[in-house]
Amino acid sequence: MHVVTNPKVKLLAEGKSLVGKEMAARAGVFMPKHLASRESVLVIQEGACIIHLEDAAQTLKQGDVFIVPAQVIHQIETKQAFRAVHIMPIDIAFEFFK
Repeated sequence: MHVVTNPKVKLLAEGKSLVGKEMAARAGVFMPKHLASRESVLVIQEGACIIHLEDAAQTLKQGDVFIVPAQVIHQIETKQAFRAVHIMPIDIAFEFFK
């Protein structure tokens, strides 16, 4: 079993329909498992991670861009010190799981 750690989150920009936030975490952690009501964009700025989806996993590294699908349970596992920009609709809603 792994320990779940919340990422450090910083607001970068907010518009009428989109918001951009920076997420950061140290290597070797799992961020909270959740799903979102709308799709979003994850841009990896530093480090590497695995995004675990309901039926697949995708390894992401610096420079990669990933479209996180709506209504799909997912969890990020950091493999190296991690920093990413998460761009999402302002009206997105999240549901978290243990």
